[in-house]
Amino acid sequence: MAISTWDIDKVHSSIHFSVRHLMVSKVRGEFHDWAGTLSYDPDDITKSAIEVTIQTASVDTRDEKRDGHLKSADFLEVEKFPTITFKSAKVAKTSDGATLDGNLTIHGVTKPVTIAVETTQVVKDPWGGTRTGFSGTISINRKDFGLHWNAALETGGVLVGEKVEIHLELEAIHKPA
Repeated sequence: MAISTWDIDKVHSSIHFSVRHLMVSKVRGEFHDWAGTLSYDPDDITKSAIEVTIQTASVDTRDEKRDGHLKSADFLEVEKFPTITFKSAKVAKTSDGATLDGNLTIHGVTKPVTIAVETTQVVKDPWGGTRTGFSGTISINRKDFGLHWNAALETGGVLVGEKVEIHLELEAIHKPA
């Protein structure tokens, strides 16, 4: 199979994140509104590329007050920075998948990142389509992207951790030419 376009099946895909709260537990959230394009060659993954655009206002941590704070100027500042984007620059094959080197833009700041990706096999679905999947994780320091807000705790430490883990679960459907 040569390089071709694959649609991301959003019903079976997700973009989640987690960050420490009060230095004791991880708060998890996700983005509901996002889109991506994938050029993929299952025979030579190094020829592949992906671009993803996330609508920051779609953040959801299951707490309306916290979501409002995340959308404010203290964090994502969604009115000024309505999207988070990732665009791959290089794909390298590994023993259990691939690494994606690319540019991640959050809060108007673009930084190079590497995402470790686990790939699945290509399968035929019951409806005559061809599918494959990808799981990826990346850890970033939110301060590197201009997200500096925090509050000191009386007992030491801070309210919100600096390390943010981003988890991607993508299922893609081959789009015949």
